[in-house]
Amino acid sequence: MKRFALCLFVLVVMAPCTWAARAPVDSLSKDPYVAALVIDADTGKTLFAENADAKIYPASVLKLMDLYVILDRIEQGQLKLDEMVQVTPEASKTGGSQVYLDPKEQFSVEDLIYALMVQSANDAAVALATHIAGSKEGFVALMNQKAQALGMKNSTFHSVHGLPPSEGQLPDVTTARDLAILCRELAKRPEALKYTGTASKGFREDKFMMHNHNKLLGQVAGCDGFKTGYYQAAGFSIAATAKKGGVRIIAIVLGSKDRKVRDAKATELLAKGFTIVPPKPELLAAETALKQVPVAGGAGKTAAASPAAKTATGVKPDNTASDQTPETAAVAKADDSGWGKFFIGLGVGLGVFLVGLLIAGYLMKRRGSVRSKFKNRS
Repeated sequence: MKRFALCLFVLVVMAPCTWAARAPVDSLSKDPYVAALVIDADTGKTLFAENADAKIYPASVLKLMDLYVILDRIEQGQLKLDEMVQVTPEASKTGGSQVYLDPKEQFSVEDLIYALMVQSANDAAVALATHIAGSKEGFVALMNQKAQALGMKNSTFHSVHGLPPSEGQLPDVTTARDLAILCRELAKRPEALKYTGTASKGFREDKFMMHNHNKLLGQVAGCDGFKTGYYQAAGFSIAATAKKGGVRIIAIVLGSKDRKVRDAKATELLAKGFTIVPPKPELLAAETALKQVPVAGGAGKTAAASPAAKTATGVKPDNTASDQTPETAAVAKADDSGWGKFFIGLGVGLGVFLVGLLIAGYLMKRRGSVRSKFKNRS
């Protein structure tokens, strides 16, 4: 009883310290959202706006600024994709979404970029930031410098991951209009879309499977980015993009109370953007043609595009993986008859049965012969 009372006392004393680990922030989320914006990525023209300059907490959408800084460093030759990053104890202790980095591990810059954008790994964000700038604070300074250079006038970053602020720290702040500026710059970089458009990927030699939080990938035609974010006070946010018929639309939805509502609104706003700026028919036709791969030796026949091709064209990939080429797949399909399988199975089964009988007969005959010899010798 005394031990129980002592434990209870310790918990009560420690509780304020635990609560103080995160600074209190006012909840900004609303239904259906706090702010939304749709732009034409090529021209930057605003197609729809609602509270586009309202200040919000970006949560993990902030990692798009991480990506921009990293890609800029690579472009300047100050960082290499195959450069190894040593995991720090600080990175390994970062909570929230993560890939469970260990201080004993090293990973390439590119591996950690995938972890950053696919898994939204906060530990990867800290590991990259420390490697590039020497500290989280140094990397945050780079983030704010880039934001100001891009004209993101109402954005201020205090973290490299977008988690709720710690005690004594201010929350990250941005707007839909500022995020649209950042997204437009990222959309100009195919390598950025390679990372943001990846739906799932293995990490740590495929021992850990990462899954993108952006559910629009594979569900909205042409969607290949960008990033989602959430914590309770910030609500659910997304910066999304899709390209169809040579037209790229960017939609920002910030501060929704519900994830499904956020995704539905983002899908709706992307469609609205393509209604205002229609895809070019000739380019759309070419994209549609890419979804069908000709089958060798079969006039007029086509096979479904590979999962990679489906992802590139915005078609939802299935959950199976195959090493078959379209040609071998066609042959397999031709031989995949139900009756064919039945008769082949029947023949194999009968053959095995007959062989078994022959072996059994031989063994019984041999055993009888041995017994006979043994009796004669007795």
